Amino acid sequence: MQERKIPKDLTCGMSMIMDIIGGKWKPCLIFNISQGYRRPSQLQRLNPKATRRVLNQQLKELEEHGVLRRVVYAELPLKVEYFLTEIGESLMPVIRTMDNWGSQYLKDPYHLPMVREMAS
Repeated sequence: MQERKIPKDLTCGMSMIMDIIGGKWKPCLIFNISQGYRRPSQLQRLNPKATRRVLNQQLKELEEHGVLRRVVYAELPLKVEYFLTEIGESLMPVIRTMDNWGSQYLKDPYHLPMVREMAS
């Protein structure tokens, strides 16, 4: 494992959750897996702007934190699926709240020009 130049400060709850789900695609991955999308190819289709390498890296990090469980089926070609663990399920209220907040933000006419600008 690579030594960090600046050690992580995990002395508060916010820094801990950001260490676990902080990442451009991690909340999306957790949400997608909770919705029944478990195969890497499905997750790639749902997040087309993410590279396969980044998705694999973030899935691995979520697995290391105990949020996901990776199951490899002994068949050819290999079949891999991801499932939420008990810890992953316990994150779902946070993930749903984030999704609801984002949906409300999109509906707010005040933010609409800003959202269009960010999308382009």
